[in-house]
Amino acid sequence: MDRKVLLTFLAAASCLIVHATDVRAVTAEVAKKCQALTQAKFPPRVPGNPAAGSAKGSGLEQQDYFKACVANGGQPPERDQQKNSK
Repeated sequence: MDRKVLLTFLAAASCLIVHATDVRAVTAEVAKKCQALTQAKFPPRVPGNPAAGSAKGSGLEQQDYFKACVANGGQPPERDQQKNSK
């Protein structure tokens, strides 16, 4: 009897986990485009040395910009701001 309860619980839990992980995969094309846009928006302080940091913004700002770009399907986040301001 305990085995049936355990199996039922595990089956229900696995259904919830599968349902909760409904995430869209990022294509390589979108990721590459967003990476290029991020690098253009946040150029390195010392050209050719990414470890020197960014001349504009922090690492957190770069991550947020990249995430927003990916969420927009490869479009720069500025375009969304321009659309919302009109």
